[in-house]
Amino acid sequence: MATSPLLSHTSLSDTVAWRGNAPVSVAQFLRDATYLAERLPAGRHVLNVCRDRYRFAVGLAAAMMTDKVSLLPPTHTPETVQQLQLFAADVFCLHDSEQCDIALPQLPYPAIPDAFPLEARIPHIDIEQVVSIVFTSGSTGMPMPHPKTWGGLVRNVRAQAEQLGLKSGVSHAIVGTVPPQHMYGFESTVLLPLQSANALCSAQPFYPADICETLDAITMPRLLVSTPLHLRTLLEAGLPLPRVEMVLSATAMLSPQLAQAVESGFNAPLLEIYGCTETGQIATRRTTRTLEWSLFPNVRLVSREGGVWAEGGHVEHPVALNDKIELTGAGRFLLHGRLQDLINIAGKRSSLAHLNVQLTAIPGVVDGAFYMPDEVSHDHVTRLAACVVAPGLDAKTLLKALRERIDPVFLPRPLLFVDALPRNSTGKLPREALKNLIENRFNRDAA
Repeated sequence: MATSPLLSHTSLSDTVAWRGNAPVSVAQFLRDATYLAERLPAGRHVLNVCRDRYRFAVGLAAAMMTDKVSLLPPTHTPETVQQLQLFAADVFCLHDSEQCDIALPQLPYPAIPDAFPLEARIPHIDIEQVVSIVFTSGSTGMPMPHPKTWGGLVRNVRAQAEQLGLKSGVSHAIVGTVPPQHMYGFESTVLLPLQSANALCSAQPFYPADICETLDAITMPRLLVSTPLHLRTLLEAGLPLPRVEMVLSATAMLSPQLAQAVESGFNAPLLEIYGCTETGQIATRRTTRTLEWSLFPNVRLVSREGGVWAEGGHVEHPVALNDKIELTGAGRFLLHGRLQDLINIAGKRSSLAHLNVQLTAIPGVVDGAFYMPDEVSHDHVTRLAACVVAPGLDAKTLLKALRERIDPVFLPRPLLFVDALPRNSTGKLPREALKNLIENRFNRDAA
């Protein structure tokens, strides 16, 4: 049986996490995971909703040590929880909230006594063991499961560490503004530090002051894992930015202007990450220098059956990608947006992702998104809509700026000014949520 260690750290005294301004050793982490593992219920499936990233990681480790599977759905709504019960009737919820309203058998994260002995051995996990199941939204509304083996996850994040240039012997603290339950946060803020001898940060800061305070509290070199929305909000706050060695961004396309502003503000390189739930992360690019993406070691993209497939490296089975991709050379490609985001109006083509980048790059725009309606207008012409958060701008000024960036056929009709967009915790904007926002606005204005 082939195995791989739970942690890649070489010493039990190494720092594996930061909680506030205090480091946590490998021995302490293993002690906590062992204590929790001995108290997990009999069910094999765990819904780990701990907001504290350290507690989430301890819960993940405890589950792996007892051959349990962590379920990672995109949301924790009552409907999603019911669907999880249909998928795994024995599922229970591990949480660290004072009041958890998830309708499952619950295990509150326990207070671990200091007298419980420190663990003196890093356990090994079977590389074929399924340790998590990540869910995506299916066309029927039922979450679609994607099992992840320990070996596949390890290969993925070790390839990420190599791609990012994280060198052995130089340990970083990895601070994330994204939750650990979503694939990007799971890989980059939990698995990456555990499998590259770096340290995770327990906090999940959202507001600019909290992000800066979290970074300032850590005394070792720091790496920030974030999203375009969080980065834009952080820069607009105008706070002095702590020093970091690198910034990572994912979940949405990053405009070159914002990338440049982030690199200037932090005086550090910014790398975008590309991937999907099925493949995990497979490519990066430094947006201020190139539009091309560079694949992770041994990962290949091939044209097949009218689309582009990812295979090789840590990708365990060939996966058809849901993006418009242009192969430009060995290990390199251009990304032209999601296939479902591609639009054709009056014979002219673009993508919603590209239009969103142009909209949010306008000075004064805090956030914004284009929307393609399900039906054409009464004159049989497709008309895009857009919602925008831009407190200091009016429609005339904004449309004038848009005309300088996009073809007039893509100008939004209507352009709706809103207080905020209904983004989820990773900064993504579900299409259904945007549709509901627009429809509710129309219904309110018509009333």
